[in-house]
Amino acid sequence: MRKISADKVFTISGEILGNAVIVTDNSGIILSIADRSEFDQSELEIYNGVLVPGFVNAHCHLELSHMKAKVDTGTGLIDFIKSVVTKRNVEQELILDAIEKAEQEMLDAGIVAVGDISNVPDTFAQKSKGNLKYYSFVEFFDFLQNQNAVAEFEKYKAVYDTLPLAPGSKKSCVPHAPYSVSEKLFSLINDANKEEVKTISIHNQETPPENELFLKGSGGFVDFYGQFGISLSSFQPNGRTAIHYALENMDSKHRTLFVHNTLTTAKDINFAKNWNSNVFWASCPNANLYIENSLPNYQIFIDNDAKVCIGTDSLTSNWQLSILSEMQAIARYQSYVNDETLLTWATLNGARALGFDDELGSFEVGKKPGINLLYGHEKEERIIGEKTRVKRLI
Repeated sequence: MRKISADKVFTISGEILGNAVIVTDNSGIILSIADRSEFDQSELEIYNGVLVPGFVNAHCHLELSHMKAKVDTGTGLIDFIKSVVTKRNVEQELILDAIEKAEQEMLDAGIVAVGDISNVPDTFAQKSKGNLKYYSFVEFFDFLQNQNAVAEFEKYKAVYDTLPLAPGSKKSCVPHAPYSVSEKLFSLINDANKEEVKTISIHNQETPPENELFLKGSGGFVDFYGQFGISLSSFQPNGRTAIHYALENMDSKHRTLFVHNTLTTAKDINFAKNWNSNVFWASCPNANLYIENSLPNYQIFIDNDAKVCIGTDSLTSNWQLSILSEMQAIARYQSYVNDETLLTWATLNGARALGFDDELGSFEVGKKPGINLLYGHEKEERIIGEKTRVKRLI
């Protein structure tokens, strides 16, 4: 049994507590939350700082960890994709070593669960160890070529079928992005997930050429596909932003996780909310800065009561895998987003997006959310500031 206390406790699901004690069993399950005055001080672990639940990394590409610092910053998404395609294949030993080290980095950074993209099986052995809870999203894409949909579906479904699940982890078949998945492939993905309610992840509105493709049928993606000998001559733009094409072809019964959303508008958010009330929006600010030198307008998401969560993307597009660093980036560039909002995005919203909120995301009796200590900031400073550091306690 452990009895842990600090200056403040952010329960996330309830009020912020001062001098509270979180009592857990040896496995980390919360047995009670009480005032410090109810205990003999000698039996307590008392820290200077703030206790928060373990962080949820709602979007990551663990399999690309070996590409850290291999891709230039500021190139824009299309050139970034070209670099990933041409540079990702290296010796398997290097790939597996980088995956193991990246997972340890997330553990050290207080992350307890990850929504992880998988195109290949490279991460499967590491995930099977059960060090973190994973929601593995096996991505499918056919580059808008309906005639290739069945063959591409079978290729990625074979990857999906080989993914073993550690206790508590989950998986689903998901579309990569609106610009890379045909209507036929969307239909096949929907059929693969029809047996139960799942979380379905999809990259969304990350770069201007993505919206241009669907609004006008022109732009950078037409040229990009042409360089690989892929014709979009049969593609018909719908005159609306990219997210509308995705929503027209996805199954609204699932939790839906839109990722990046740097160009998403209030109109897009409300259209999605009307389609399905269980829509989440994953933001990866450091990756957005790395690739496109841009960030979403978070005020739009706040004003429209959007359920935002936070991811790191991959070490290909980031300098570290730290949810604290992602929150600090938001606080640095859009400082009106307050600490309580950021911490909710980093914990409970991410847990809800991945369907892990029965155990993770908030300090509640019966849950096993992990406990992080945020420390290093002055008492008069905001918690999510440049000086803040994180220490994983459980």
